[in-house]
Amino acid sequence: MARTPRAPWSKANPRKHAGKASTHLTPAEKATAKARARRAGRRYPNLVDNMRVLAKKAAKTKTSGRKRAAKSKTGKSVSKPASRRTSAVRKTAK
Repeated sequence: MARTPRAPWSKANPRKHAGKASTHLTPAEKATAKARARRAGRRYPNLVDNMRVLAKKAAKTKTSGRKRAAKSKTGKSVSKPASRRTSAVRKTAK
């Protein structure tokens, strides 16, 4: 039988268990959590809103290093102006 995950508010804080200090939300992150709560029809953000903001922050910091490495390996720019694209096609066609 599969075990169902417990709600986050009924779990112990893993950072406290590891002996680390709690991280606080920046004012911008607080505003993001508050906006998320308002879209959901709540006046104030709850634990889930705060966790979502921190999860997005953690995901952004994890992938940012990988993206830089991938760009440097390929050496190509992602978007070129339309004028450059057509001139490159003309040169190769001749």
